[in-house]
Amino acid sequence: MGTFLRVLITVTAVAHLPVAAAFAELLRRLGAPAPWALGFVLAAGGVALFIGRSGAGLTDRRRSTMFLRLVDIPFFVHWCAAIFALIPSVVATLTIPWLGVPMTFYMAVYLTGLAVAGYGILIRRRWFVVKHVTIPIEGLDPALDGLRIAHLSDLHIGAITPKSWGDRWVRAANEEGADVAVITGDMVTSGVDFHQDIAAVVGGLRAPLGVYVSMGNHDYFGEGEPLISMLNAGGAQVLRNEGRVLSRNGKSIYLAAIDDTWTRRDDMYKALQGRPAGVPCILLAHDPEKFLHAAKANVDLTLSGHTHGGQIAVPFLARFLSLSHLTHHFHVGIYRKGRATLYVHPGLGTTGPPVRIGVAPAVVIHTLRAA
Repeated sequence: MGTFLRVLITVTAVAHLPVAAAFAELLRRLGAPAPWALGFVLAAGGVALFIGRSGAGLTDRRRSTMFLRLVDIPFFVHWCAAIFALIPSVVATLTIPWLGVPMTFYMAVYLTGLAVAGYGILIRRRWFVVKHVTIPIEGLDPALDGLRIAHLSDLHIGAITPKSWGDRWVRAANEEGADVAVITGDMVTSGVDFHQDIAAVVGGLRAPLGVYVSMGNHDYFGEGEPLISMLNAGGAQVLRNEGRVLSRNGKSIYLAAIDDTWTRRDDMYKALQGRPAGVPCILLAHDPEKFLHAAKANVDLTLSGHTHGGQIAVPFLARFLSLSHLTHHFHVGIYRKGRATLYVHPGLGTTGPPVRIGVAPAVVIHTLRAA
C-alpha cells in the first residue's frame, strides 16, 4: 500500500495545480484579494486533506453522520472533480501554450467535474436497479428450467455505504422470490468494524433453496474469520472450496464456491470434488479471472464480481469503455467459453472514491433455461 499511496498522492498533487488556477479565477471574479495566493492555499489544503484522509481510510471505521456529510462526501466530490479536470487541463496546457490557456478554462472544467462527481457520488451510486438475466445451460434438465438465482456482489458495507443501503438491496432481492440467493464476495470495505452490519444485511436474504456466500479479497482486509462465523450463525452458508447439492422438482444442481484468490485460499479441485456425475454445476468465484479454469473443469455457470464494472464508464458503453476494461479481461456482463458461461456482476457498493458513473449498481436475477 505504501507505493500505491505515494502514486495516489503524487497524482492528487498534480491534479490540484489546475484546481489552484480554477480557485484563483473564481476568487478573482468574487473580488477576493490576492486570488492566486488564496487559490494555491486552498489547493494545498485539498492535497493535505487527501493525505490525511487516505491514511485514515486504510481501515474503514465508524464515523459520525455529521462528519460524513460535512467532510467526507464533500471531500470526495472535490477530489473526483480534480481528477476529472486533470486530463483536459494537461491536454489544453500542452497543446495550446502559444495561445495561453485562459483561466476561465480551468474554472470551467473543474466546475464541470464538480457536477459530474456530485451526480456520481450523491445520486448514481445510491440508485440501484434490478436486472434480469436469462442464462441458457446446455443439458439442463427441464425440471430445473426456470430456476432463479438472486445474485448480489461487492456490497462493501461501511462508513460510506451504510447498512440501510444493504437492507434496501436485500428487500429488492427478496421481492423477486428467487429459488437461491448468492453473494460473490467483497461484503467488507476494510477492517472489522462493520462485520455485524454485514451479517445483519446478509441474514435478511431469503430463498427456499438457501443463501450461499463466497469470500472476496476485501473480506480479508482485516480478520475474515469473525465475519464467516457471523454469516453462518445468521443462516447463510459460507462456502470455502466446497459445494452443496441443491434439489428442485426431483432433480439436482451442484452449487460450489472457491475462497479468495488474492490470499491464495482458493482450491477449485476441492470445491468441485463433491459434484455428482452428470449434474449441472454453478461456481461462485469472486475473481472472474478464474473463469477459464472453471470452464476447463466443466463448470456450466460461473458467477463473479470484483470489477464493479469499473465504477466509471462511458454511459451505455460500459461493456467497451470503462476503467475495468483496462485491467480485466472479463469485466462486466456475460462471457462464454464453449458450453461454459460467466456472469460478472457490476457490484452494489464502491471502493476507492465512492463514485459511479455509467455503471449502475444492480441486484441481478438470473433465470436458468434449458438450452
